[in-house]
Amino acid sequence: MKSDNMKSGLAQAPARSLLNALGMTKDEIKKPMVGIVSSYNEIVPGHMNLDKITEAVKLGVAEAGGVPVVFPAIAVCDGIAMGHIGMKYSLVTRDLIADSTEAMAIAHQFDALVMIPNCDKNVPGLLMAAARVNVPTVFVSGGPMLAGHVGGRKRSLSSMFEAVGEYAAGFIDDEKLREYEEKVCPTCGSCSGMYTANSMNCLTEALGMGLPGNGTIPAVYSDRIRLAKCAGYAVMDMYRKNIRPRDIITKESILNALTVDMALGCSTNSMLHLPAIAHEIGFDFDISFANPISEKTPNLCHLAPAGPTYMEDLNEAGGVYAVIKQLLDAGLINGDCMTVTGKTIGEAVAGSVNRNPEVIRPMDNPYSKTGGLAVLKGNLAPDGSVVKRSAVVPEMMKHEGPARVFDCEEDAIAAITGGKIVAGDIVVIRYEGPKGGPGMREMLNPTSAIAGMGLGSTVALITDGRFSGASRGASIGHVSPEAAVGGPIALVEEGDMIRIDIDNLSIELLVSEEELSARKAKWQPRQPKVTTGYLERYAAMVTSGNRGAILEIPKNN
Repeated sequence: MKSDNMKSGLAQAPARSLLNALGMTKDEIKKPMVGIVSSYNEIVPGHMNLDKITEAVKLGVAEAGGVPVVFPAIAVCDGIAMGHIGMKYSLVTRDLIADSTEAMAIAHQFDALVMIPNCDKNVPGLLMAAARVNVPTVFVSGGPMLAGHVGGRKRSLSSMFEAVGEYAAGFIDDEKLREYEEKVCPTCGSCSGMYTANSMNCLTEALGMGLPGNGTIPAVYSDRIRLAKCAGYAVMDMYRKNIRPRDIITKESILNALTVDMALGCSTNSMLHLPAIAHEIGFDFDISFANPISEKTPNLCHLAPAGPTYMEDLNEAGGVYAVIKQLLDAGLINGDCMTVTGKTIGEAVAGSVNRNPEVIRPMDNPYSKTGGLAVLKGNLAPDGSVVKRSAVVPEMMKHEGPARVFDCEEDAIAAITGGKIVAGDIVVIRYEGPKGGPGMREMLNPTSAIAGMGLGSTVALITDGRFSGASRGASIGHVSPEAAVGGPIALVEEGDMIRIDIDNLSIELLVSEEELSARKAKWQPRQPKVTTGYLERYAAMVTSGNRGAILEIPKNN
């Protein structure tokens, strides 16, 4: 046992005395030590039920012969952090979570781990840690929220953000706005659409690191408690078989996950997190991998905000495994990749059935023949940019218009809600990238304001920041290189024409190379927006969005 390093032999008598102080018996000290990484807190709705999940996991581990030991991981609620300085602290927590979990797991020499995440950066951060620590590990999330109901229709958090824009435009009154506030988020859990949290929990199944149902069983269902107990059983089975994360998270399983991403229509944030997870196993993931996979992978699901279905509907239709089974039968999935079930992914999904062809379209009747995401390149984004094309209305797949340029999110929101953005415009928000933000804030407020103002089918938004999974429309993010390092987005001027062609994967600033060279010669780096604390250190080490905003030690010149 790895834990023998800290509890066996004469030299470790002091450590045993400290285990005694924890109330452990001699028999417990002899058993495998399983770290239970609980992301429970009382500020994130997706995490308020994780105490119950944790207790169920502990029961499963103990019943299967291990000793469960709980330690924490932090988590930020993106919805609560949105639209103010708090959003600068969202993406950056991914690396804090990975680093602190690595530190705890190795310092205490755990034999195995069960990760209990739920929300956006928590899931990829713990996946990164799992790959680093590389002891048998199973993921079990807290599960998605049930959809709310307003006006006889299912609704979710994105509906709330868009209602703010509708209110600003005079389309709804105070009473209707309050009704949205009270009804769109009716239970605990990760927000009910295919936003980033649910995207990453679903992709954890596709990677092989979560049991079936991990991404889709609603937080308030008793099935979620049973799943947590099964995770405890599963991690002990993995321990005995010595199946480790790097046996599961491989180049092939990451490409499987990207394929499933395309079919599900996941958040653009997956194109930040998959490269970061790949980096942990030494796989240089280029976001351009998305395009050839997208070309052969149909988009089978239109969950909110792309369509009218929600996570509870996907769960009832057969969940992620039903989607994988269709992709496997079409030859689009590598069925030999190992999973935490102890079976290959091909074996694990063998009995899965699509129970609702309206929620999960069959392969011969997809929403589109291409996948949910696309990477656009051109002189405005030489290293790439990302768009959730499954959430773009047909009339915006090709768009040309004048740039309306803003150097921060707040200025753009003021212009949108103030009626200064009109049909045909292309809103450019820059200096919001990983370094420039710092922290690469999500632009859910401006995209929701555009939709709420009735401009969703006529106005595009381009940024070196990123988007919430709740964003929809012609929202193009992760523009790389970012403005803070002198990328072409820093050279855009008010009124410049920009051409977006999602079908042909291009994004062009219609300005001559000579003019761009002249602007580049005059460009000066901006003073950092934050010069203290963690964000200062983060900005000094973070790479561009196209590389997953991973952290690297700066090279000396």
